[in-house]
Amino acid sequence: MASQEIETLASALARLPGLGPRSARRAVLWLVKRRDNALGPLVDALEAVRDRLVECRICSNVDTQNPCGICADPRRDQKSICVVEDVADLWALDRAKLFTGRYHVLGGKLSAMDGIRPEDLNIAALLDRVAGGGTDEIVLAMNATLEGQTTAHYIAERLEDFPVRITQLAHGLPVGGELDYLDEGTLAQALRARRPVD
Repeated sequence: MASQEIETLASALARLPGLGPRSARRAVLWLVKRRDNALGPLVDALEAVRDRLVECRICSNVDTQNPCGICADPRRDQKSICVVEDVADLWALDRAKLFTGRYHVLGGKLSAMDGIRPEDLNIAALLDRVAGGGTDEIVLAMNATLEGQTTAHYIAERLEDFPVRITQLAHGLPVGGELDYLDEGTLAQALRARRPVD
């Protein structure tokens, strides 16, 4: 058996998404074997993030500077805002480097089952950003779930009085997807969103 400190580290790592108890123990063993080259830098990086982590006052992204690196970047398109449910969605979209505008993190999605109402989300701040002027397009990048689409519909309704174009991510067949492996909801959305062949 390992010491209590090592077991505590393994337990802490096991709580991370994608790591179970066995994977966490393997990670701890790897770190222990490479403590000079890996453990020290990891501890330093974790402490630096812990000490400097802030939520962006503009978009609610999580970063070590405020405003975040995306909002502070003058090369970003100031006129378009992509609205996402959470920070993980922002990071996924930004990693793709296909959207050059700015973001807005709602902090969740509307859900009657979970008691999440519009006032529980960061919707008022989005409306304030749009009301401030300078925004031409709002991209609603909600997940293709019932709650995500309900949230997108609600936001679209709230933005109707503003002179902005409201767009939504396309849904349907994934590239390389085979029809017999897709669920009925994905197939139905793909059929509803069909377009003429160019």
